[in-house]
Amino acid sequence: MDEAQATSSTTTRSYWRWSKKDFFPETSFQTMSSYKSALSQTCPRLTDRLLARSSSTNELVTLQKVSENPMQKCLSWWDLIWLSFGSVVGSGIFVVTGQEANRDAGPAIVLSYAISGLSALLSVFCYTEFAAEIPVAGGSFSYLRIELGDFIAFIAAGNILLEALVGAAGLGRSWSSYFASMIKSDSDFLRIKVSSLPKGFNLLDPLAVVVLLVANGVAMSGTKRTSWLNWISSLASGAVIVFITIFGFIHAKTSNLEPFFPYGIEGVFRAAAVVYWSYTGFDMVANMAEETKKPSRDIPIGLVGSMSGITVVYCLMALALIMMVKYSEIDVNAAYSVAFEQIGMKWAKYLVSICALKGMTTSLLVGSLGQARYTTQIARAHMIPPIFALVHPKTGTPVNATLLVTIISAIVAFFSSLDVLSSVLSFTTLFIFMLMAVALLVRRYYVKDVTSKNDLIKFIMSLFVIIGSSMGVSALWNSNERRWIGYTLAGLLWFLGTLAMAFLSKQRVPKVWGVPLVPWLPSLSIVMNLFLIGSLGFRAFLRFIVCSAVMIVYYLLVGLHATYDVAHQNEEVSKIEEAK
Repeated sequence: MDEAQATSSTTTRSYWRWSKKDFFPETSFQTMSSYKSALSQTCPRLTDRLLARSSSTNELVTLQKVSENPMQKCLSWWDLIWLSFGSVVGSGIFVVTGQEANRDAGPAIVLSYAISGLSALLSVFCYTEFAAEIPVAGGSFSYLRIELGDFIAFIAAGNILLEALVGAAGLGRSWSSYFASMIKSDSDFLRIKVSSLPKGFNLLDPLAVVVLLVANGVAMSGTKRTSWLNWISSLASGAVIVFITIFGFIHAKTSNLEPFFPYGIEGVFRAAAVVYWSYTGFDMVANMAEETKKPSRDIPIGLVGSMSGITVVYCLMALALIMMVKYSEIDVNAAYSVAFEQIGMKWAKYLVSICALKGMTTSLLVGSLGQARYTTQIARAHMIPPIFALVHPKTGTPVNATLLVTIISAIVAFFSSLDVLSSVLSFTTLFIFMLMAVALLVRRYYVKDVTSKNDLIKFIMSLFVIIGSSMGVSALWNSNERRWIGYTLAGLLWFLGTLAMAFLSKQRVPKVWGVPLVPWLPSLSIVMNLFLIGSLGFRAFLRFIVCSAVMIVYYLLVGLHATYDVAHQNEEVSKIEEAK
């Protein structure tokens, strides 16, 4: 009787528990002496874990047990399409289109959106192949962990989680600014100024905190409910976008398209690097794979279909704007609103404002879902305390993980101004997209104990040439070198590296959905992402280096020892099960 009660109490543990063992259950953290012993073994443990690769079974089965309760499989391809639309189509299209058309690209802003859309679509292809075959909540973290190893996955995960948190805080501040400007021509009038605090942190924003709490509260209440609310609001904004596009073309003048390249081809690429951020957000939707009913069907339709449609929508909206108003006369702060005023439709500016506000709201909603799932998988791997991996038995959502990202992003949004936050954003998303393309090539051409040493050496050399030539193109462009010899040489090296890889035999064929034209499309994704990374400037590189250095310190002190303990514990369990 006592054993039955003990078993019952174990299986029905309260979701809300906060003991030391729930945060640090690994043997290295049981006592101070065990932790000191673990630290003394840092070098051999780092050697063990540096290139240690996870497996699909580990990510899909073993790690999910840490959550104790399963997430609800409630999403279809229809949900994923609208989650992508809600996450990607935020305020960016309304903010950066006029700015880049006026300053960098002119009417060729349409080509900038097409180039950025192609780059985003290539990354979507890579995400889709992984998500369809390995439908877990961790998204790129799990995929990189399987193909490139623990250490690279941790650095990537830490940076993208940081960027997601700061991005959520930035969206909260933007929402507050936009709402305030609709009421009064002062975007800061709803904020509290504290003179004793340093500049950039002295405008406290309680409204941004409220918006983040509400969005994350909805995300915690249930995935399907959040998806339904996103669908309703996205449908409304879709109608506004159709209105903007149709009436833009009705009042269009073809003479506004001349000259088409006022700033040259350089301006088109400069603008492409900026407007690329209007496409980000689909990676958060890929994190919803674990809650998808039929991943093999729903994920390819949801991700590839939505991103293709969004690219067309963005190009049409940009074309409508630059045909309504001469590029040199576009208002860089409120391009669409002022454009409609100029053609006598002042009331339409309120539709634009509402649509932009809605875009930020749905981006927050879907971002809340994606960030929490990303955090959950990192916690399942014990890189952060596993208490944040728990899934609530009633809601089927990772409430602890959602609370963690909510509290951090709310604190950042309360104190930090938009200019401070914007200096932290940029580098990581493109870096992750580039790594995803590399991981896909590794997945196709390298299988442990199957790929011959000779083929492995050829693959590594081809990959080195592809990445090196891509970095060369980016370096040439950003050094303002415009002579064709350098680009021809770098392009030729990229082509030869990709061609050499194409002649290698593939070691794995996708079972569900595969990226077409491998290795050409992933190789093209690498060169495009590295090219855009190179345009971000010194500050973005510095931010990435500093943040990565802090994360490495955490990894050496905590993450390394936790994952080492868990990995070797799982190995012992496997051996015992095999012996049985």
